[in-house]
Amino acid sequence: MWSPTEEEKYGVVICSFRGTVPQGLVLELGETVQILEKCEGWYRGVSIKKPSVKGIFPANYIHLKKAIVSNRGQYETVVPLEDSVVTEVTATLQEWAVLWKQLYVKHKVDLFYKLRHVMNELIDLRRQLLSGHLTQDQVREVKRHLTVRLDWGNEHLGLDLVPRKDFEVVDSDQISVSDLYKMHLSSRHSVQQSTSQVDTIRQRHGEACRMPVPHHFFLSLKSFTYNTIGEDTDVFFSLYDVREGKQISERFMVRLNKNGGPRNPEKIDRMCALFTDLSSKDMKRDLYIVAHVIRIGRMLLNDSKKGPPHLHYRRPYGCAVLSIMDVLQSISEIKEEKDFVLKVYTCNNENEWCQIHENIIRKSSTKYTAPSSNYGLIISLQLLRGDMEQIRRENPMIFNRGVSVTRKLGFPDVIMPGDIRNDLYLTLEKGDFERGGKSVQKNIEVTMYVLYADGEILKDCISLGSGEPSRSAYHSFVLYHNNSPRWGEIIKLPIPIDRFRGSHLRFEFRHCSTKDKGEKKLFGFAFTPLMRDDGTTLSDDIHELYVYKCDENSTFNNHALYLGLPCCKEDYNGCPNIPSSLIFQRSTKETFSVSTQLSSTKLTQNVDLLALLKWKAYPDRVMDILGRLRHVSGEEIVKFLQDILDTLFVVLDDNTEKYGLLVFQSLVFIINLLRDSKYFHFRPVMDTYIQKHFAGALAYKELIRCLKWYMDRSAELVRQDHIQEAMRALEYLFKFIVQSRILYSRATCGMEEEQFRSSIQELFQSIRFVLSLDSRSSETLIFTQAALLNSFPAIFDELLQMFTVQEVAEFVRGTLGSMPSTVHIGQSMDVVKLQSIARTVDSRLFSFSESRRILLPVVLHHIHLHLRQQKELLICSGILSSIFSIIKTSSLEGDVVEEVEMMVESLLDVLLQTLLTIMSKSQSQEAVRGQRCPQCTAEITGEYVSCLLSLLRQMSDTHFQHLLDNFQSKDELKEFLLKIFCVFRNLMKMSVFPRDWMVMRLLTSNIIVTTVQYLSSALHKNFTETDFDFKVWNSYFSLAVLFINQPSLQLENATPPKRKKILDKYGDMRVMMAYELFSMWQNLGEHKIHFIPGMIGPFLGVTLVPQPEVRNIMIPIFHDMMDWEQRKNGNFKQVEAELIDKLDSLVSEGKGDENYRELFSLLLLEKIEQETWRETGISFVTSVTRLMERLLDYRDCMKGDETENKKIGCTVNLMNFYKSEINKEEMYIRYIHKLCDMHLQAENYTEAAFTLLLYCELLQWEDRPLREFLHYPSQSEWQRKEGLCRKIIHYFNKGKSWEFGIPLCRELAIQYESLYDYQSLSWIRKMEATYYDNIMEQQRLEPEFFRVGFYGRKFPFFLRNKEYVCRGHDYERLEAFQQRMLSEFPQAIAMQHPNHPDDSILQCDAQYLQIYAVTPIPDNIDVLQMDRVPDRIKSFYRVNNIRKFRYDRPFHKGPKDKENEFKSLWIERTTLTLTHSLPGISRWFEVERRELVEVSPLENAIQVVENKNQELRTLISQYQHKQMHGNINLLSMCLNGVIDAAVNGGIARYQEAFFDKDYITKHPGDAEKITQLKELMQEQVHVLGVGLAVHEKFVHPEMRPLHKKLIDQFQMMRSSLYHELPGLDKLSPACSGSSTPRSNVLVSHGPMSPESIKLVHRHSPLNMLGSVRHSSSSLSSHTSSETGNLVILTDSSVGETAEDMYHMQASPSTSSLSSTHSAPSQMINSAPSSARGSPSLPDKYRHSREMMMLLPAHRDRPSSAMYPAAIMENGQPPNFQRALMQQMIGPCKPCSDPNLSVAEKAVPAAPSSWSLDSGSREALPFLSAHAGSILAPPVPPRSLPHGHYSLHFDAFHHQLSDAPPALPARTLRKSPLHPIPASPTSPQSGLDGSNSTLSGSASSGVSSLSESNFGHSSEPPPRTDTMDSVPSQAWNTDEDLETPYLPVRYSLSEPDVLESLKSQPCRSHSAPSGVIPQDTMDPPALPPKPYHSRLPNMENEEGMMIEDDDKHRPLHRKVSQPVSGGKEEQARVAWEHGISEQ
Repeated sequence: MWSPTEEEKYGVVICSFRGTVPQGLVLELGETVQILEKCEGWYRGVSIKKPSVKGIFPANYIHLKKAIVSNRGQYETVVPLEDSVVTEVTATLQEWAVLWKQLYVKHKVDLFYKLRHVMNELIDLRRQLLSGHLTQDQVREVKRHLTVRLDWGNEHLGLDLVPRKDFEVVDSDQISVSDLYKMHLSSRHSVQQSTSQVDTIRQRHGEACRMPVPHHFFLSLKSFTYNTIGEDTDVFFSLYDVREGKQISERFMVRLNKNGGPRNPEKIDRMCALFTDLSSKDMKRDLYIVAHVIRIGRMLLNDSKKGPPHLHYRRPYGCAVLSIMDVLQSISEIKEEKDFVLKVYTCNNENEWCQIHENIIRKSSTKYTAPSSNYGLIISLQLLRGDMEQIRRENPMIFNRGVSVTRKLGFPDVIMPGDIRNDLYLTLEKGDFERGGKSVQKNIEVTMYVLYADGEILKDCISLGSGEPSRSAYHSFVLYHNNSPRWGEIIKLPIPIDRFRGSHLRFEFRHCSTKDKGEKKLFGFAFTPLMRDDGTTLSDDIHELYVYKCDENSTFNNHALYLGLPCCKEDYNGCPNIPSSLIFQRSTKETFSVSTQLSSTKLTQNVDLLALLKWKAYPDRVMDILGRLRHVSGEEIVKFLQDILDTLFVVLDDNTEKYGLLVFQSLVFIINLLRDSKYFHFRPVMDTYIQKHFAGALAYKELIRCLKWYMDRSAELVRQDHIQEAMRALEYLFKFIVQSRILYSRATCGMEEEQFRSSIQELFQSIRFVLSLDSRSSETLIFTQAALLNSFPAIFDELLQMFTVQEVAEFVRGTLGSMPSTVHIGQSMDVVKLQSIARTVDSRLFSFSESRRILLPVVLHHIHLHLRQQKELLICSGILSSIFSIIKTSSLEGDVVEEVEMMVESLLDVLLQTLLTIMSKSQSQEAVRGQRCPQCTAEITGEYVSCLLSLLRQMSDTHFQHLLDNFQSKDELKEFLLKIFCVFRNLMKMSVFPRDWMVMRLLTSNIIVTTVQYLSSALHKNFTETDFDFKVWNSYFSLAVLFINQPSLQLENATPPKRKKILDKYGDMRVMMAYELFSMWQNLGEHKIHFIPGMIGPFLGVTLVPQPEVRNIMIPIFHDMMDWEQRKNGNFKQVEAELIDKLDSLVSEGKGDENYRELFSLLLLEKIEQETWRETGISFVTSVTRLMERLLDYRDCMKGDETENKKIGCTVNLMNFYKSEINKEEMYIRYIHKLCDMHLQAENYTEAAFTLLLYCELLQWEDRPLREFLHYPSQSEWQRKEGLCRKIIHYFNKGKSWEFGIPLCRELAIQYESLYDYQSLSWIRKMEATYYDNIMEQQRLEPEFFRVGFYGRKFPFFLRNKEYVCRGHDYERLEAFQQRMLSEFPQAIAMQHPNHPDDSILQCDAQYLQIYAVTPIPDNIDVLQMDRVPDRIKSFYRVNNIRKFRYDRPFHKGPKDKENEFKSLWIERTTLTLTHSLPGISRWFEVERRELVEVSPLENAIQVVENKNQELRTLISQYQHKQMHGNINLLSMCLNGVIDAAVNGGIARYQEAFFDKDYITKHPGDAEKITQLKELMQEQVHVLGVGLAVHEKFVHPEMRPLHKKLIDQFQMMRSSLYHELPGLDKLSPACSGSSTPRSNVLVSHGPMSPESIKLVHRHSPLNMLGSVRHSSSSLSSHTSSETGNLVILTDSSVGETAEDMYHMQASPSTSSLSSTHSAPSQMINSAPSSARGSPSLPDKYRHSREMMMLLPAHRDRPSSAMYPAAIMENGQPPNFQRALMQQMIGPCKPCSDPNLSVAEKAVPAAPSSWSLDSGSREALPFLSAHAGSILAPPVPPRSLPHGHYSLHFDAFHHQLSDAPPALPARTLRKSPLHPIPASPTSPQSGLDGSNSTLSGSASSGVSSLSESNFGHSSEPPPRTDTMDSVPSQAWNTDEDLETPYLPVRYSLSEPDVLESLKSQPCRSHSAPSGVIPQDTMDPPALPPKPYHSRLPNMENEEGMMIEDDDKHRPLHRKVSQPVSGGKEEQARVAWEHGISEQ
């Protein structure tokens, strides 16, 4: 059966329990449990951690503890019955454990280890405390250590400060707030290890200053290692003061044997001494430890003849010193002993022995000899502090070692009562003796005895030093052959006090002979008595004694024989009649000197003192003796205190009239002497005397009379020193008076009681009289009053012995009341007066409630006066806190209503006023008057706050009721309420108490909320109806709002134990205040309208507090506000505006959360449902809720470590919401600026400019004044708009978007012109001109564009399930972009296919990213079609102002023709339209619309061919008009590419596919398109003819064979097309020429084959200057669909260098990931190569057909590497080709393309439609010669300049606009290619209309060709312009550099030329001189374009088709490059002429 437990209530888990049984409670080791029931070895109960979960656990797992159970039963509480410090340590360690682990996680390693150490110490100390084996002192010490460590840890972990008293946590309910404040202060100071503040608090009430702390040196002799003496030694240690040249301590003596060990074996390890009682002053003296070494042995150490061995003499040996100053630092820092080695120096001359230590200290090295080794005396030292009792307590080990206490020679600074001492220190100074007829001087030894009066030698009265027992005789050391020895040896004579009188000292002098017998012969003696005849002791002085002759036979038995003789000169003068016939004759020439020093508490050397004590012997001198007492030293007086006092009172009784005043004065003198800190410890002696020994029963009458007489005379006298002294002695005078009266009463059974009372009454009247005197005129009077006031509070306790509490209180009230109450009496007097009041309040008298009722009014009156005038605030606060402390203590026992009432009346108002003043001052950093230091301001504020809180806390309902009833008018009440609310508000705003004073802060909050509850009813009652007062109500509301928002009340941030503790004690005070606030709001009624919109923000702040109850209470207030405004204005616009405004700022401060948004919407919608204005309300709430969604997203982005992109996206989203949905212009403008700042930070200057433009567009060119806003000053609208325009232009300039800046320049120019501001006009026009220059000259990168889909509910609201197009950063390729996106969304999963995701992905709780590159479709097609516009200009329009983007995907429709796959290869083209065009205010915009179209194979073919024609036409025109200079290679390559491809069957594929009868019959609708294709082919032949003519004119002699080959090939091409297209034979004769062998023809179209690359780079200068890498990019589409990166390895039959290897990479074309992004294939794959190819073609051409279709659009495939066909003869290129290649390849540079891998960018796309098979035959042998390929390192993408469209020489060029990429050069026959995965990211899918690329594999590598300069000029090569994928630019010779016409860029993938500022790899080279063409004759003009109805041709690669229907051309991104060309302008004109002529 389970039964409730009786005793077993509380326990600790000592073994973890897993709770494996039913109902088992899981418990961890160390948890505490509360036990409810027990049953057979099991307990049932709860863990304190989780009190809600009950369960069972085994009883033997629990260690039971004793506990107190209260409220037994279901809800019982259990408190462990253990030391509160232990409980605190336990709780704290549990709390720290959690935080400690976090430190490790946060890498705060240092604190982690420190805290671990402290926690271990705490556990250890706690164990000691629990053991119960400690003494009380040890317990106290352990607790001190515990609390220091607890406080340290709490501070370092940022936890709350714990207020304590005597190491125990205080209960804030048991003490006043003032005391609590002080405890916090002192706890803080102890944590900071500084007690200074505490001391100032203590001294403020004039407590006695602290006792000086004595210091002690502990010295221990470890060993004497240098002991080579071989004899016993005595070592004497003493402290020596160098400055004064004297020893200041007794000597410590150690006796050692000849081995250096102690002579007494018991002394081993016990040779230690404690030099005591050194004052702080001594520690500053230049002290040394001096050790004298005396050997005991032969006369001469190394001469055995001198003296018989059995005789031992004390002989000087050596000395060692140690400076205490030098070692003090090191020994005061450590708590244990520290060792030192003292070298022992020997004396060179024995006669100077007495000075050896001085010589060593002064380093007079001639006087002593250093030891031969470093050893000596090894001693250890330790410095100890505190009185002896404390030292004994703290260092018991020292005293267990038998330490010798070695005292100072004099008295210490503080003489302790009971310290009985009677020591006479005698120093043997020197002697002068006669030679006595000897030839050598004597060896003199002095022997001394102490003899008593009867001649007996006193035993054990001579001590050579502490550490050894006293002896009866003393033998001095012997100086060899010295008749004038100087000893300087100090001997202590501890003679018993009763033997002192009558004793004398006798000194006997002997000569120690060193002859054989070695006798000691007596030859004289001297003596001195210890006391003079008058009873005084031997004075502290040098005494020169007479030496009397004697010999061995002389007898001293009858000492009377010599005692009658004079001992010294003074003695001789005193007794002249000395008989001359005595036995002993004085030796007149010999003298002997000793000095003495008495340290005795019993004997005096003072005559005056002795006379007083024996006054009866001199009855006539009594007056004089009393008068002379003042001149006796304090030491003597305190020694004989009791005797003196007894004597004084006996004298007083003897003759009161005669001696009364003198005795009174002497008494005053003695009492005041005891006030001196040196004698302060004698006060207890005085007290004891008064209590136990004082017997003057009649003294009180005389004392009262004298005191009164003094007081009464204070008004008249000028000198008042004696009066002041009497006032200072008041306390003890009263003690004597009262004790005397008590004795008299006892003796007479209470007679004369009335007389005594009346005399005291009269005395008090005199006191009042003194205090009431106006002291302003007399300074002396001030001091008298001050002295009186200082002593006054000390007499209360004495009076209480004789009078009742009420009587004494009346006396005191009268006295305090007699002080002038005005504050004018001068500051010093004010302080004294207040200090006196303070001590009154602190006195025992004040603790009685009867006396308090009497005294409080007068005390409060004075404080009130000072507070009114803001004077002496610090002292007043001290008094008040004492009063509150007493009242709090009394309130726990009795009733204090009356006193509190008094205080409320007197203080409340003035306290509030004082606090307001102090707070305003502390805010303005002024020092408070009456304070010495400004830094006390915080402390004084704290003091007064705690006083106010103490008062409020003591007030009950009745007090508040009285207070409120007592106001005369409502104005007074209003003023009071405003004051108190203001103080409360300041309390919370200013954080008077530091953040970690949680106890104080919570108590404050509790008092405030209680007070507010009392006052709110008064506010409601008095200021609601007709008397409504906005100010008071507003003050109330703002207080309530501040209160709820206090950081200390936000319990959500607290740890669970702390939260529980607070809730248990105070509840959630926010909820209490919220209820109060809500009910007050409801009470307002119609006046609510006054607080709309003012209180919306504050209330909103309150509702954002994360406390559900507060939110539930407060949110409905908004409905109320909307309702009232609706009633008043018919709408709630104000509420709406304010709510939105404030919501923004509050959420950005970190308030609010998702729950709040839901609750806000829920509560308000529920309320609004009932209203008539329901619709507007609902729409408002909905929009606010949506705003909150965005704001929360924005905040999360901003405060997290989010990337720029997220922040910018979020800001744009929020900004648009403000503009479009809620139309808040100001907020909109704020966010415009926030967004602009973010762009600037990310260096998105163009976007920043567009963002600012939004604000600029809101402004008009008007003079309307605008207020100050954000960082704008107040200015006119015109000025602001002008400033904005200038800034925007500046940002466009930084972003190199000059085209956008130019219209703004014009707009500004119009304004300046209209104002005739020509200076500004000139400036802006120059700026505009500069921008035009920049467009033509500066290099710009074309960016890539990427489409990103964000799918899944985990994305922030503004991204969720949306797709965006992003403008990439400079040089950013798809892979880099993908990485960036994945790092911004680390949780996101990259989708590997481009298909639109289904619902499961859209709704899942995850993040999916879908990314691929897209091609821009430019809007501005006109400029792109103009032939004469430089490419630099066009390049801008291709990638700016783009709103549409395209993405292509190839697929087969219907059955696939294996022989000619072009027939069935279609393109799926997706066009994305954005919400805004790029660039804009963001780098991203959302996709607004998607369109899908399919492009047929025929349309694709048309586009390919048309694009190529356009390219050729442009290029030829440039040569005709001499825009291209010097180098004909571009044209050669381009012509070669087209002709070769056509001849080798490329164009035949189209003929085969589309001119076939079957096709025509099956597709009757395509007739027109077929005709169009035919016409285009025909046009191409014309264009080629003209091109060859131009080539003929410019070709270099060395290149003639190539020209011939071209003519030959052209004939073949024409004839192959002849049958299909009649009329081609009528070609211009220029085109004909001898045909060259097939093998000499340059490879067709775009990409050079790898072979020719090889040729190029083997022989070009590049090869020498840097390694060049190339990538081949002609993989067939099936390969490109499977593998992302691919290296083709062939075997190396031809030995080539590694350089020659080329690199093949998968195409990122239509169906592949760009080579650097590998993704699995998801795109449609073409059939495998084995299934393709027509039977009529050899295998090696098979792939080409399909590849042509698979190539991405030209825009997608910028290629900038080249594959010249390898036209080899026996594997070697012909010379002309080598020459061509050298110039072409060198300068090639990469350019950028969205889906290209890094490698792809450098290598041009595969050949056009014509080039399908052309170079393959020669390619194979070359390819097979290479053993593999090298991966090209990534090169940053570079955008090319936007310039002309040029006809492209395919091998090197990519079109600028939509021209499709070239086809693969050729493929390996059946080469084992791995499949290439389709690219979800690849935006270009094979064929696309405007880009009409035959899909295939465009080059997918960046050729990172090293740059080098051809030619030998030392300056950088001129900028050149190249065709698209041509590495060779249009080379210019130097003379072209200065042409006036800006260089123009003709091709899109032209290699990037060095930008003038950035050092990018250089590709421009001067052509060899032989290649510069001569300007001979004009070539024939080209025929006009045949089809004007069609879209103008975009730059095409050969064989590409142009899409008819799509107007948008994607812009290319390539590096803009100026062509340093000169004559383009004329050339262009010529081209136009040519056309017109034709």
